[in-house]
Amino acid sequence: MTAGRLSTGAIIPARELQTVTGRSVSVPAPQGRTHLQFRRFAGCPICSLHLHSFAERHAELTDAGITEVVFFHSPPDALHGYQTVLPFAVVADPDKVHYRRFGVERGWRALASPRAWTAAVRGYRAALRHRRDPAYAGVGSTDGTTHLGLPADFLINPDGRLVAVHYGRHADDQWSVDQLLSIDRSPG
Repeated sequence: MTAGRLSTGAIIPARELQTVTGRSVSVPAPQGRTHLQFRRFAGCPICSLHLHSFAERHAELTDAGITEVVFFHSPPDALHGYQTVLPFAVVADPDKVHYRRFGVERGWRALASPRAWTAAVRGYRAALRHRRDPAYAGVGSTDGTTHLGLPADFLINPDGRLVAVHYGRHADDQWSVDQLLSIDRSPG
């Protein structure tokens, strides 16, 4: 059950969250904007591919003043693969407390798009090519959580005001780095 989808202009109360590496992260960040990404399960090849694209361009994001925070609905011990080498905060939310708080859904449509299947194959291929690289550890494994999760993106001002929202229609429907930077540069 979700609390309902949020809209631009909603106020997100400040919270301190613990990452899978034991650090604390403020949401929203006190300066710049915060980009929240709600991903699927720990071994999701689509999520891996997507997050590696954000990791590769992390300097651009920080230069733009954007703080990345990524949520997975997996337990913390399942997130000790590639997620611990990502250059941004990763938060375990196995009870989906934050997923419900932000109205992030799940459903069969997560798997219904050919684009999602294509991204999954690309993610598995990347993991196979780099199977000894810790930056791909755990990709393709399952932690018993659902494959039916849908992604979501939120961009938040330091005062907690939600600037932009995107609820994914399928497993590979999320903002790219270029889309996020474009949204961040737009007035609002």
